Amino acid sequence: MENHAKSGIGRLKLVAVAALVLALSACASPFRADVSRFQSQLPAPAGQSFAVVADDPNMTGGIEFGRYADLVTAQMTDQGYSLVEDPETAQLLVRFDYGVDKGRERIRSTGISRSPYWSPWYGYGRHGYWGPYRGGLWSYGWHDPWFDNGIDSYTVYTSGIDVKIDRRADGTRLFEGTAEAVSRSNKLQYLVPNLVEAMFTNFPGNSGETVRITIAPEDKKQN
Repeated sequence: MENHAKSGIGRLKLVAVAALVLALSACASPFRADVSRFQSQLPAPAGQSFAVVADDPNMTGGIEFGRYADLVTAQMTDQGYSLVEDPETAQLLVRFDYGVDKGRERIRSTGISRSPYWSPWYGYGRHGYWGPYRGGLWSYGWHDPWFDNGIDSYTVYTSGIDVKIDRRADGTRLFEGTAEAVSRSNKLQYLVPNLVEAMFTNFPGNSGETVRITIAPEDKKQN
């Protein structure tokens, strides 16, 4: 019995290590976004003044919005436009919005079959179990897809940003674009910076074209 218990614990440790390796690999994966852009009469960057404003009035003045608006500001400045603090004096108004949905479940086969001697609720044993496993995540009903007959269930989220540029004097729409991504993260602090970078990659792009933009992992950007 003791040998079976040790064998079960040993295999559990190996699976935990494998899961950790996969998680670290996922963190290093490139960020991919689908970017659609449309433009009409958008002037080539030549120092025109701009201000970033919230497309959703409820976000106006928000600290979080301000943080992400700064990212758009930096990109517009890099393009050759000039920031002004007062939107009433800007030649161009950059309307910005962002968000992430509540997610949806996806199921895939991992190609890993569960051992006939393993039960996620009871552990290893001569007859398939040796009694309830006490303590840790198992006792709270945590279910590891590694042992679910090779089926992995996980949640994916769709995130996106909208950027619209209007000529303030007459309200003419000069540019509008969207960047969307599907990922296993719902953290805006991670998603929005990548989406903004994707939006302004090869800006303003070809009108009416949707392109896949790949952003290098964070560790690769620093090299």
